[in-house]
This record gives sequence, structure tokens and C-alpha cells, in this order.
Amino acid sequence: MNRTALLALGGLTLAGARALRSRRAVSFRDQTVVISGGSRGLGLLLARQLADGGARLALVARTAQDLEAAADDLETRTGRRPFVAACDVRQRDAVEAAVTRIAAEVGPPSVLVHDAGVIEVGPLEHMDEADYREALGVHFWGAYYLTEAVRPHLPRDGSGRIGYVSSVAGRVAVPHLGPYSASKHALVGYADAVRAELAADGVRVTTITPGLMRTGSPPNVTVKGDHEKEYAWFALSDANPLVSMDAERAAAKILDALRHGDPALTLTLTARLGAALDGLAPGVAGRLAALANRLLPDAVGPAGDRRQSGWDSFSGAAPSALTALSDRETVENNELRGRSPDALEG
Repeated sequence: MNRTALLALGGLTLAGARALRSRRAVSFRDQTVVISGGSRGLGLLLARQLADGGARLALVARTAQDLEAAADDLETRTGRRPFVAACDVRQRDAVEAAVTRIAAEVGPPSVLVHDAGVIEVGPLEHMDEADYREALGVHFWGAYYLTEAVRPHLPRDGSGRIGYVSSVAGRVAVPHLGPYSASKHALVGYADAVRAELAADGVRVTTITPGLMRTGSPPNVTVKGDHEKEYAWFALSDANPLVSMDAERAAAKILDALRHGDPALTLTLTARLGAALDGLAPGVAGRLAALANRLLPDAVGPAGDRRQSGWDSFSGAAPSALTALSDRETVENNELRGRSPDALEG
């Protein structure tokens, strides 16, 4: 086959794939969408865009105060107040009760987005079993409990959607994020398995693995080790526009992938390159990760075993002018947790 014929075949294949993707597209208008972790950060950004598109929202999060603030935000934007349920996704009974209420008061869910998440930053020496259990509880077991509760309600006509927000750390482990990486790997494996099995029911599942996004979440991470230095490297990385992505743009891309039933979405060039390198040359990727680890703060004494919030780990390096982009999103995306914006001055 000559070059012209190959190019023509490639063009036809691409056009066919685009046409098929377009045929799979659904509208979220008047559909019940359940979002875990929907009270702040990326979850709230997804909720805003879905609300603008006319979806019926049900937000699930651990803290009632955050949920009410998010509901006020969305009601101001659209004139419609979302349903909210204060619920710890690590507790199966609470999840089942919340979904039962959603189905009765809002309508049977057509879409589930599992975005609830926790981040623990610090060296392996300071992480203990409780850190891993918490991360797995939210990222993996939370996804499982929500899926089992929502699955009976999902339409079987090809319009049902599930989106699992994992992380590129669920494909390529990141040093000083041990519990986060382990639990996000578990979520990726679960999401891929669910996608394969629910395809027969007409439910399309998207595994979402973003790189760094400027959602404003750093002050709410849990820090161990040399608290100020650990928080500083994480916050500075998150705010760096060369490696992090505008979260509103990321939310739009996530919803586009869900709407079209795409099987997977990896966001940011850095994340795509990292995942590709790990797949093609895992030895090289491993050596680079080991090098990155050598540049991160060392473990410290027993004081480093203490869990501390990002808010309590501020220093002259973060927050600072270098974290301004992320700090602005902390205010915009309901990440202040009842604090004044002045708290970001350190």
C-alpha cells in the first residue's frame, strides 16, 4: 500500500472514530448527577459547570458546613439549590442511605463522579498504617461503596456514566506521596475493571488521571516529616503554571470525556509524558523518581510522625508570591474551611 493510500486510510479511521464518539455523546440536562467531594476544589468546579448545563445535582462530602457553602454558591449562580448529603464515603451504611435519599428526592442517578480525595505529603519513614487505611478508604472503598449504591439506578440505554477521578500518581508512583499513590493505583485498577463489566449494561466508565491542577487544595493536605519543607515543595509545584493546569479548564475536559463516554482521560502534558515513559521505559522512570526523591526533604525525628494540616505548615516559601495562582483558587473554590482569605498570608 502506497503512502497516499495509507494517509487516506488513516484519515478515514480518524473520521470514523470521531463520528462514533459523537454518537455516544449525551446531555446532562435534567439528569441526576452525584458528585462525591463536590463541596470544594475540583468537585465544586465540576458542579458549577454541570449546574450551568441544567443538571440536577446531588453533592456528597464529609463536612456539612462545606456543603452548605457550596450549595449557596451554586444557588447564587443558577437559582437552583443542589441536594446535599453530609456523608463519609468510607462508611458503607452512610453512602447507601445518602444514595437512597438522592434517588427519592432528586431522582434516580444517571451519572456518578467520584472525586472525594485526601492527600498525605511526607516521606515513607513517617507514614503509618492509618495513613494508608484513610487513603484507601476514601479513594478505593469510597468508590466501591458509591458504585454499588448507585449502580442499580443507572440507565441501561447507553446514557449512564461513571467518572472516577484518580491521578497520574495512580499510574506512576510519586515519592513522598506513598498512601496517595497506592490508593490511586487501586482506584485505577477498580475503574478499569468496572468499565469492562458495565459495558454490557450500556454504562460507560471513564478513568480520569490528572496531573497537577490548580484547585486551591494545598492548605488542606495532611503533612508529615519536616512539615514546612514538605508543604513548601508540594504547594510550589501545585502553583507552577509550567507543570500544573487551570482547574476550570480541567473540569471542562473531564465533563467532555464523561459526556462522550471516553474510556480514559489523562490531563497535563507532564502527566501524559510521565505515564508514557513509565510504560515504555520503567527502569528510566524509576531512576528519575529516585532522583526526585533525593531532592525532597529528608525524614526527621519523632516530631515528623505528627499529622499536621497544610494550614499549620506555612512558611516564608509557601504561601508566597510563587503560590499566588493556587492561593487565589483556594478562595474561589471553597477551600478556606471557614477561614478568612487573610489566612493565606501565612
